[in-house]
Amino acid sequence: MGGVRVSRRTLLGGAVALTGAAVTLGVPWVSVADPPAAMPYPFTLGVASGDPTPDGIVLWTRLAPDPLAADGRGGMADRPVLVGWEIAEDEAFGRVVARGSAVARPEDAHAVHVEVAGLRPRADYCYRFRAGTETSPVGRTRTAPAPGARVDRLAFAAASCQCRQDGFYNAWAAMLGDDLDLVVWLGDYIYESPAASALGRAHLPATEASSLADYRVRHAQYRTDPDLQAAHAAFPWAVTVDDHDVENNWAGDVSQRDGEPDDDPAVFRLRRADAYRAFWEHLPLRRAQRPVGPEMLLHRRLAFGDLVDMHLLDTRRFRSDQDPAHPRDPARTLLGADQRAWLWDGLARPTGRWNVLAQQVFFAPRDLAAGPSVALDEDSWDDCAVERDALRDHLVAARTPNPVILTGDVHAHHAVDVLADFSDPGSRPVATELVTSSISSGGDGAPRFAGDAALLAENPHIRVLDRRRGYVRSTVTPREWRADFQVVDRVSVRGSAARTAATVVVPDGAGGART
Repeated sequence: MGGVRVSRRTLLGGAVALTGAAVTLGVPWVSVADPPAAMPYPFTLGVASGDPTPDGIVLWTRLAPDPLAADGRGGMADRPVLVGWEIAEDEAFGRVVARGSAVARPEDAHAVHVEVAGLRPRADYCYRFRAGTETSPVGRTRTAPAPGARVDRLAFAAASCQCRQDGFYNAWAAMLGDDLDLVVWLGDYIYESPAASALGRAHLPATEASSLADYRVRHAQYRTDPDLQAAHAAFPWAVTVDDHDVENNWAGDVSQRDGEPDDDPAVFRLRRADAYRAFWEHLPLRRAQRPVGPEMLLHRRLAFGDLVDMHLLDTRRFRSDQDPAHPRDPARTLLGADQRAWLWDGLARPTGRWNVLAQQVFFAPRDLAAGPSVALDEDSWDDCAVERDALRDHLVAARTPNPVILTGDVHAHHAVDVLADFSDPGSRPVATELVTSSISSGGDGAPRFAGDAALLAENPHIRVLDRRRGYVRSTVTPREWRADFQVVDRVSVRGSAARTAATVVVPDGAGGART
């Protein structure tokens, strides 16, 4: 693990010497075993890339010849293994621009995270790994534009919530036809719940995931899906965590209160440490995101030339416990003091024409009850309304250009006007919230459910609502942000095609969306 900078004129021939790899890659000296020539095929979980910068990318794989082994070790022996990697400008690897080796360690479930640097901005690359005589599938990736560079177009997908038990990953298969610079993952990569599926996709282990071995097996099971593997191999991803990556509706050090041992915060912190560890081991994250016990630095920024600044947020680790009786207590928070200061500072010093907040839970107010009564979602920003309003007001005061909020969690597409005054439906929009439906969670959906007409009447700032599964495809230019709400009719069978159910356009400087 680590970073390597390689001149395009002086390429490293083959895997670099072990001592050089240990020094260059920033890992301590260890006795590393070369994989045996007859090693079973280890790349069963595919490859991935993520967190693109103008000169680099994170490359990921995990050695797991038996990915569903109950001990979570993936069929690997308890020893480190040397893994070669290379990145090229062509699929045939005739123009290799960097190659090296990394150490796959048993304490990391033999996952490999390589931070490659020295690449060209806004360039397409192919990459692969090698262990023994086995070679991984080829992945494709793309670096970010140079800082301040004029960018005429950026395309990415926002996606979330892929409970394996609830359906097939038809949305991932459909996405392969899109030309995307990035996939933004907004949480619930796995679900911790016990086995319960009529589709032949029941969870492993069959019990609720709670230990490191459990979470490793659960992640590995999800990663064996061919459509998910293909989406990882096709695009770089930027990922964050939501509740089901650990446990439903957790908040800070407080678990879901269900009478289990992790009702004790000390026990829950141990569980969160295991869940975080497995999450990092299975996704293309940098060394800076490697968990330290129950702590994981998830909030970070990506920049795409002069067009887009992206702020990835963590609305789980630092949040107050849900308290629907006191949503306007000013002490309540989703962000925590440090992350809030970091975000406020970034929004006050933008470099892009569009400023994206990629986060987990519904931002705008949402009254779930018809008539004069009010019912709020306690897991959303409505549960910390003072902080939510302060963030909205900061966007205005800091003159942050073109704020767009990306949200997951609720398993339905929404386009929402974020109003200057939520108590006045006629006030001007100051931002747009784009909420993506789930990839599969919730099973087969429908365009609307009973009661949705009343929901929209209570919430006139919600411009689009569709409850089918899918993702949001955004195409951003200096003039406008176009969001296509992609849907699949069914996830109960594999192969349902995707189509655009609705499109909204946010003109530069407009604040709100046009349908």
